[in-house]
Amino acid sequence: MTHIALYTGTFDPVTNGHLDVLRQACSVADKIVVAIGVHSSKAPIFSAEERAEMLRAVCGPVLQAKGVELEIATFSDLAVEAARRHGASLIVRGLRDGTDFDYEIQMASMNATMAPDVQTLFFPASPPVRPITATLVRQIAAMGGDVSAFVPGLVAERLKAKFKRP
Repeated sequence: MTHIALYTGTFDPVTNGHLDVLRQACSVADKIVVAIGVHSSKAPIFSAEERAEMLRAVCGPVLQAKGVELEIATFSDLAVEAARRHGASLIVRGLRDGTDFDYEIQMASMNATMAPDVQTLFFPASPPVRPITATLVRQIAAMGGDVSAFVPGLVAERLKAKFKRP
């Protein structure tokens, strides 16, 4: 039986924290669908296509090394609907701290009510990546800071180019 997991997020940009969750999720899934949320209320710095390309480049080798198939998709509806569309019985979420837990447990409970056949699995962030958020990475990059400790090299290069100062 193939276990398919859905990992949702905006991934704007993909961070070392996202990779940490994916590495852990490889222990429970044969295939992971990384689903990029595209919602009109968000104004991402990278297009969905740019994010998909970066995800393929940085996540593909990680999953391939673990023998796990990677699929990149976009979604603009409920995560449980995206899970059903992709045949996923698992939704993967990362937890950095208690604030994440409070929010994520509420979402998991709502999802379980809407889709009892889709289980949410939480993975705690490893200590080195615990403080990383895509929001902070964007803020640091926008102010000309070095984000190389927080994101894969390719992503650091793309951020530097995006926020190139004259």
